[in-house]
Amino acid sequence: MLAESPSGSRRILYWFQAAVARALFGIARMLPLDTASAVGGWLGRTIGPRFGKSKLARRNLARAFPEKSPAEIEAIVRGMWDNLGRTAFEYPNLDREPLMASGRVELRGVEHFEAMRDDGRSGILFSGHFANWEVMGLCSAEGGAPLNLIYRAPNNPFMSWLYHHRRSGEAEMIPKGSAGAKRALELLKGTAHLGMLVDQKMNDGIPVPFFGRDAMTAPALAQFAFRYECPVLPARIERTGGARFRLTVFPPMVFEKSGDRRADITNAMAAVNALIESWIRERPEQWLWVHRRWPD
Repeated sequence: MLAESPSGSRRILYWFQAAVARALFGIARMLPLDTASAVGGWLGRTIGPRFGKSKLARRNLARAFPEKSPAEIEAIVRGMWDNLGRTAFEYPNLDREPLMASGRVELRGVEHFEAMRDDGRSGILFSGHFANWEVMGLCSAEGGAPLNLIYRAPNNPFMSWLYHHRRSGEAEMIPKGSAGAKRALELLKGTAHLGMLVDQKMNDGIPVPFFGRDAMTAPALAQFAFRYECPVLPARIERTGGARFRLTVFPPMVFEKSGDRRADITNAMAAVNALIESWIRERPEQWLWVHRRWPD
């Protein structure tokens, strides 16, 4: 969360960004979901590779996949922007129909999801910024296990409304930070379920290998799991074509306890990062390459 309100030119920039976002949101909302996805994909792959952020994506990809040619990396960047454009234009329309009942989302590993839902305990479902990452929370709510979603508050305070445009059924939106961590702990004491995206950099996190290099990683997932001994289920989201997806829920991860809490947390997050890395390697164009996951 922001420590202070923006002022001057930054405030004007933030206001302009929010106004553009509202206009695009309104346009996307007027379109059928499949059309909105197609329009967003076209805009993303046409305009996105020209953005300055694409330089960061190309650098990240070159470091993660040194064996790939510049042409292969450029194809991934273009695919990434296609996916991001689709995700942005799908977002206003995901409440138009039940995603699983309509067949738009194929759920695999339903037995693991139902076991978490029905065991009378708290639990955690985690993923990363894959495909359209909003699918995890919406499908969990549709399946009867609403997720309390932990999110990073936007730098632009005028964009907060966008983060709360969600269907009813999802439990709470919990901002990252000390207050959010306290609230998450309170929920885990009962029978609530948390949803977490754990693939972004946390400056004051712990160094954990990711694509062969240490990346500052938030340890909260492992800390929660060890403290409450709650099941931690990986959830993989894949775009299978247009605005159609596959959500795969895996069995709970097993985190070993050695008695050295710090080492146990590091080892647990190393296992989490390794799993996420394996998903990225299979579909690199569906992951978010435009954030500073690794130190320069």
